[in-house]
Amino acid sequence: MTTAELLLHPIRLRIVQALLGERMLTTADLRAELPDVPPATLYRQVAALVEGEVLEIAEERKVRGTFERTYRLRTANANVSAEEAAGLGAEEHRQAFMTFVALLLADFDRYLSRDEIDMGRDGVGFRQAAMYLSDEEFLDFLRDLKEVLVPRLANQPAPGRTRRLLSTIVMPA
Repeated sequence: MTTAELLLHPIRLRIVQALLGERMLTTADLRAELPDVPPATLYRQVAALVEGEVLEIAEERKVRGTFERTYRLRTANANVSAEEAAGLGAEEHRQAFMTFVALLLADFDRYLSRDEIDMGRDGVGFRQAAMYLSDEEFLDFLRDLKEVLVPRLANQPAPGRTRRLLSTIVMPA
């Protein structure tokens, strides 16, 4: 199974998203975060991600005669390479994008379903901007963006920190 096939499955992508930010979760933790996913399906998809080396077992402990495993994301393996993406056809890209957008909608819906929301306080927003950039200026922009993001992506969970999702879509208009 290619990395694209592995990652662009809706449930597997949700599992990967749940583990973003250096999180380590057991399957029980994942079941709590993905309550709409049947347990057998969740276990099957976690196993596929482990087999595909997207997840790794961080810890294992014996609990009542069985082993409870704690998983973490192998971030370097949780991306579709440029070469693999270039080999996908238009329909495969369309399907991947629809999966991505559907997950964004589901994340937003889960946020709106909370008992108390305050979009200003929570920093929730979505907007679109147009930029006129040459290819060189666009590469400079991406380098600048990476420079801003990388140190923040390294932040660990701590009191006062809220896990936030940043999703990007860039395309020529």
